[in-house]
Amino acid sequence: MRELFSGNEAIALGAYEGGCTAAFGYPGTPSTEILENLVKYPGVYCEWSPNEKVAFEAAAGAAYTGVRSIVTMKHVGLNVAADPMMTLSYIGVVGGMVICVADDPGQHSSQTEQDTRQYARMAKLPILEPANSW
Repeated sequence: MRELFSGNEAIALGAYEGGCTAAFGYPGTPSTEILENLVKYPGVYCEWSPNEKVAFEAAAGAAYTGVRSIVTMKHVGLNVAADPMMTLSYIGVVGGMVICVADDPGQHSSQTEQDTRQYARMAKLPILEPANSW
């Protein structure tokens, strides 16, 4: 059977199938739907946080203890979470952590436009970026 998923639904499924059991985020289009879909899978703890820094630190805390975690935010949220991200990049984690940042080229639902890949390069973190829709 073949199913069609949006990008956010596919990220949620990938996180679940990859063993993620803790997910944190701050709601904001275009990333909100990741946690909204991930919460549907059994055994995954999902939580909205009061801001992106708190979400990042909660996901990092889970990953420090051996849990596979994901944190989601939109691009402007990475500005808020930049301090703990830079520290985490040289401390590392035990369980594994995905930082999922949704950029918004063309400012369709955001007040600014930025390229968050520069943060990953500065922190020396690997970047996974979709090349196409298939």
